[in-house]
Amino acid sequence: MNEQSLAWDDYRFLLAIGRAGSLNGAAKRLGVSHPTVFRRINAIERRLGARLFERARDGYTPTPAGDEVIAVAAEIETRIGETERRLAGADARPSGRIRVTTVEPLLHGLLLPLLAKFRRDHPGIVIELYADNAVRDLGRREADVALRPGGQPPEGLIGRRLARIAVAVYRARNLRLRGGAEALDRADWVVPDGSLAHIAMAQWLRRQGYDQRAALRADSLLALREAAASAIGLAVLPCYLGDADRRLARVGAPIDGLGSDLWLLSHPDLRRNARVRAFSDAMREGFAGLRTRLDGAGDGAD
Repeated sequence: MNEQSLAWDDYRFLLAIGRAGSLNGAAKRLGVSHPTVFRRINAIERRLGARLFERARDGYTPTPAGDEVIAVAAEIETRIGETERRLAGADARPSGRIRVTTVEPLLHGLLLPLLAKFRRDHPGIVIELYADNAVRDLGRREADVALRPGGQPPEGLIGRRLARIAVAVYRARNLRLRGGAEALDRADWVVPDGSLAHIAMAQWLRRQGYDQRAALRADSLLALREAAASAIGLAVLPCYLGDADRRLARVGAPIDGLGSDLWLLSHPDLRRNARVRAFSDAMREGFAGLRTRLDGAGDGAD
């Protein structure tokens, strides 16, 4: 190999910096340290004899040469992803690994017993689970399937609607409210912080003005549930999360217009993959038995 040529791993680093615009952001994407990214980009530029990024206090900006290399890297990534998906889609064996991405509240509220049953039925399949607020790209093979609440599936993905998720206001069971809707206006609230500003519950709280009465902000619905159960304030929670906690009681019925659909998403290239098919069928069956907990029809009303 010519000592000036780049390996795919070099292109990965360049692509990560180009997308993140900073060394810290690239390090997070790659799962390596900031100094590792710094050393690698300097070594690549020395090897090529060209400056690929302009350094500034607010980040890294590609030079014209950098833009050209990043475009090549993106094309290579796309071709690798297409090849991997085709090969994975042709795999008819119900064994190997399946990478599942979901949100943390769903994992702790409902999903783990379903995964346990799936493993008993398919002991040859190993689950790699990502449960956080990050949205992983199925097209880039960052995960094989996603369980996500939301609207219509993104273009280019196959979506299977599993259930409807209802949302309601919750209070600590030992916290009494009097005065109807005015009591909500006077109450303290626990609300999502800026990292969750995009979710429908946070937007509803802002529209109602309840975020102005925040006694606590958190980056986790599980943390908000704990805060509400400790009587720090009222919380807006998915019914499957709030109803399951006997320390909490609903304040009124589920909120109209605030519910969302739960989707199982996968890439079209994996539609014939035996692991993905087995997982999809298991989730469809499992969530069908949980619909009363998800749609707020179960016990939980105040």
